[in-house]
Amino acid sequence: MTDQYSLKSPRGETVLPWIQASEGPGALDIRKIYEKQGVFTYDPGFASTSSCKSAITFIDGEHGILRYRGYPIDELAEKSTFLEVAYLLLHGELPTKEQLEGFVHSITYHSMVHESLKTFFQGFHYDAHPMAMLTAGVGSLSAFYPRSINIYDRQEQQVFAQRIIAKLPTIAACAYKHSVGQPFVYPRNDLDYCSNLLYMMFAVPCENYEVDEVTARALDMLFILHADHEQNASTSTVRLAGSSGTNPYAAIAAGIACLWGPSHGGANEAVIHMLEEIGDRSQIKKYIDKAKDKSDNFRLMGFGHRVYKNYDPRATVIRKMCHKVLQRLGKENDPLFELAIELEQIALNDPYFQEKKLYPNVDFYSGIIYQALGLRPSIFTVMFAIARCVGWVAHWQEMVNDPDHRIGRPRQIYTGAQQRQYVPLEQRDTKASPD
Repeated sequence: MTDQYSLKSPRGETVLPWIQASEGPGALDIRKIYEKQGVFTYDPGFASTSSCKSAITFIDGEHGILRYRGYPIDELAEKSTFLEVAYLLLHGELPTKEQLEGFVHSITYHSMVHESLKTFFQGFHYDAHPMAMLTAGVGSLSAFYPRSINIYDRQEQQVFAQRIIAKLPTIAACAYKHSVGQPFVYPRNDLDYCSNLLYMMFAVPCENYEVDEVTARALDMLFILHADHEQNASTSTVRLAGSSGTNPYAAIAAGIACLWGPSHGGANEAVIHMLEEIGDRSQIKKYIDKAKDKSDNFRLMGFGHRVYKNYDPRATVIRKMCHKVLQRLGKENDPLFELAIELEQIALNDPYFQEKKLYPNVDFYSGIIYQALGLRPSIFTVMFAIARCVGWVAHWQEMVNDPDHRIGRPRQIYTGAQQRQYVPLEQRDTKASPD
């Protein structure tokens, strides 16, 4: 591979240096194209544009590979814990026993939120979407910690990272409790990260609540699978917002707002709504045909992926856990889950889906697990946000410590009207004006 390319035009020749990747595709450095050639590059959705260099996550969509800091996702999901993976993403290496104990202790003992934050939720209507409350709640942390942090100070970066990872489950649980009309439950320092979240969401003052070990492990594994996924829309949003030097809590809140979209983190919620719309196993063929019909707006949610052109490696792991959780909870014969399993089998064996490589993805199975746990679909994306927050923070730290860091400023191709003369109001032709 040559170490540079050249672009020739009537304006002359511009050398485009080659940026080598440690694995996967490299990139052409196009930063001088506008300066030398007077043109922009055009790439809607940034499908072929690298916005940064990153050492956090590697994805090979053609071969179904996902690695965090070099470690395969299936090994981490099987052998690790979410907080151990969080440490890996933030620090670049797996922790020693002492390092992990210190990290877990710090997260555990920072899970309380300010008491006045509880009254903050009372301002929301009872049917407010939990993602709206989560976005606002996290954004409000910049007011609870108003001292403008030095974002370039490594120690202050770590304080922020541990604080947001610790408090996000508590804020999420408050949003959930408000949505179901139950009193808030304080976190417990004797429980692990995921057990504590389940306790805060499902415990009530009038009776004891025991966290199921299999359920907690399933949630921990889900969080590992969702912890990071390279430069997705929400991560790119955190980087773009953070590039201005804004308070990092505000940057994370921006990422949460982006995650809410049904084409991103909201896909697992959309899976359950889709299954409810299909309603019955006898209707599966009808909806499969609708998904194949290009003139029909119906989409088979939870199938296919923007990056993966092979089986989503996360789906391979979560599929096993999904059936284990359903069996543990006695819901393997639930009509909705039977419908999901049959839909999965039909789609996997349909030549159309095989040709298009539309395999079930992580959102398909995570929605089923969350539903089995008794969570409302509106809270599914909140759970996703808790897991993905670790990746957002890791990317934010990587960005602010990058010597090439600069504020994000995409360009555009202007297609509007050319210069026009202003017409006074009394001289305008009302017939020619838009209604």
